Amino acid sequence: MKVVFAPEVEEDLYELIEILVEKEYLGTYAFAISYVEDLVLDIQKNINVKLKRKAPAFFERYGKELQYVTYQRNANTTWYVFFSLIEENVYFVKCITNNHAAGQYIV
Repeated sequence: MKVVFAPEVEEDLYELIEILVEKEYLGTYAFAISYVEDLVLDIQKNINVKLKRKAPAFFERYGKELQYVTYQRNANTTWYVFFSLIEENVYFVKCITNNHAAGQYIV
């Protein structure tokens, strides 16, 4: 299995580190980096075994026939990972968001 992140997703993940520290969600850069790295590793290891759902129409801006999986990082935050299967066992991640930013669009 292989997981490929779109360049925009990689940029968003780097920006997430800044946001986590600047908004004081996590206290230090080291902790924020670890949080993002853990999320990425979890995606890379488990996307193939997670329950996959059809992405709501709102997310078609990232591509047609997208699927998504969820990752519960703590009691308050669920991450949604939107992807397409571009070959057998090759997952192309096109968007990562969470319930705080896009929860209203997830049915």
